[in-house]
Amino acid sequence: MSLQNLPEAAAALDAALAGADLTERLRLVAAFGGRAVFTTSLGIEDQVITAAIGLAGLPIEVSTLETGRLFKETVDLISETEERFGIAIKRFHPEQDDIDAYAAKYGLNGFYESVEARHACCHVRKLVPLAKALSGATLWVTGLRRGQSGNRATTPFAEYDAERNLIKVNPLADWSIEAINAYVEAESVPTNPLHGRGYPSIGCEPCTRAIKPGEPERAGRWWWENDEKRECGLHVPEATVSSIPTPA
Repeated sequence: MSLQNLPEAAAALDAALAGADLTERLRLVAAFGGRAVFTTSLGIEDQVITAAIGLAGLPIEVSTLETGRLFKETVDLISETEERFGIAIKRFHPEQDDIDAYAAKYGLNGFYESVEARHACCHVRKLVPLAKALSGATLWVTGLRRGQSGNRATTPFAEYDAERNLIKVNPLADWSIEAINAYVEAESVPTNPLHGRGYPSIGCEPCTRAIKPGEPERAGRWWWENDEKRECGLHVPEATVSSIPTPA
């Protein structure tokens, strides 16, 4: 596949991934050409991808966005995962000046007060570090699944990300949560203990709660907002999420 035309290459890769198992999908990514980066939130889907990368010894970089507001259980899982699979997970942190500017404008926990303030916090703590993690990358591997939310129901295996000018790969797009749990059991994959306490989707501690029986997987994220398509901007264009202001 040619790297000269990334939209066409993304379409070809999407077709190639459809008929492969997880390890083979990741092998195709590793062999594609260019630098491949997997960003993990340490959730159960991402732990499956990390396990597959580590067990197969694939040259895919593994990075995480250590926002400064993660659950202790999530932070502790980083080192446990590195030891289990013999890999190094690169941490990317927000800039302190950006955090200080945000707090001066909105207050440290201003994200509870308005959607604008919440998007601004995600911008500082997630999107800016993500840009650093993906700088120079050709492929971005994520743990998105179609079953996670209605907003992700049409997630492809690979697509061109025009905003970042790279190919975004979602090797678990067609996986069910049952398949995820079966892989975890079969490979003894370490997972966040919060999953067993009613947290299927885990983000920053102030912005995540356990879900109630019957609620969608991502109902516990930014639960005080009414929009059913709540996102932070990592997986949708910023302009689609909102006009996200950068703290002055």
